[in-house]
Amino acid sequence: MILAALVVVLVAAGVGGYLYERNRTGNIYHPHAPFVAQPTPKLPAKGPNRFAWPLYGYTKNHTRFFPAATRLRPPFRQLWAHNIGSLLEFPPVMYGDQIFQLADNGRLTASDKRNGHPLWSRQLGQLSAASPAVDAKTVYATVLSSANGESPGRVWALNSANGKTRWSRGLPAPSESSPLLDRGKLFFGSQNGTVYALNARNGDVLWTYHAAGAVKASPSLSGGVLYFGDYSGHVQAVSEDSGRRLWSSGSEGALLGSGTFYSTSAVVYGRVFLGNTDGRIYAYDASSGKLDWAVQTGAYVYASPAVTNAPGLGPTIYLGSYDGTFYALNARSGQISWRFHAGGRISGSATIIGRTVYFADLGDHRIYGLGISTGRVMFTKYTGAFDPAISDGEHIYLTGTTGLYALVPR
Repeated sequence: MILAALVVVLVAAGVGGYLYERNRTGNIYHPHAPFVAQPTPKLPAKGPNRFAWPLYGYTKNHTRFFPAATRLRPPFRQLWAHNIGSLLEFPPVMYGDQIFQLADNGRLTASDKRNGHPLWSRQLGQLSAASPAVDAKTVYATVLSSANGESPGRVWALNSANGKTRWSRGLPAPSESSPLLDRGKLFFGSQNGTVYALNARNGDVLWTYHAAGAVKASPSLSGGVLYFGDYSGHVQAVSEDSGRRLWSSGSEGALLGSGTFYSTSAVVYGRVFLGNTDGRIYAYDASSGKLDWAVQTGAYVYASPAVTNAPGLGPTIYLGSYDGTFYALNARSGQISWRFHAGGRISGSATIIGRTVYFADLGDHRIYGLGISTGRVMFTKYTGAFDPAISDGEHIYLTGTTGLYALVPR
């Protein structure tokens, strides 16, 4: 009888917790929190340097905004398509005329961006889920499963011209953290909570930081500080130079414990923006870690936010939820400016190119392009599931479910 009663109590508690989590609004607003106005980034200056989209999210602070000219907008015509032959969760990076795509099967391919023809290919592991990083001579990549079985994970540095190994380092845990490159240092996280700072030239460890949970996001960099969330439900800020913790803040989210942070943070306006599996979109003060606001969606938020100053709206956050809704939120207050019901499941992150924000719906494998000020549909393509778009200012390169596509305005 006692055992039966205990089972009933536990079931009731579980059902109650589920209903609470499903139906609660969960919104938190601190209207007087500091907000630092910043100018909208401009197009890259034309000069002797070759164009680069060097990192996941384009910039080191991961705002996922590329200030393209107004002519780079739908409708498009397709220039070429290249079938990678494996699931593509993350977008490629670009340097000069080369595009570097890391597929989920652990194969890194370099292609000519002008025609899509493969230039070289390397099998780096058996499983991966990240974008690489690239500079003028080297492409860097992390893998979840090492091909040789000697270590669970591995980080690679390859000659970008021919794919030959410059160095590689085995990791005691898998990594699906897109590497961040800055001033000769390479930063990334791993599933045992270790965040690494390596010498990008030779792979030597400069420092490590140990979080309380897996760090699957790419670290974001602003003002000499790295920001990232972890699977214990905490966001932290650490020194880029030393790895010393500056602050750590909890998600204060779920009834039965904090949600987890898979989302890569965007750091702008003096704030750190990111999503959580408790269904919330969070904004923290970048200098102190204090919670500025949190807005509840209808389901998990795996996606990383894209941020820009939208005409007519002002500073705005864009990201989708697993509830199938894509949100535009006021970056200062957290209030929803508009929402678009895609009707499926949005897992991957959005990217803003000019005045269009692109995202993919995992439910129906469709890529959408919406006007950033209105949420109006400007573009659709029936391929793609996760994180779809990068650009060189002249073309749009879309990551489909298993293929890469180059588009140009009609």
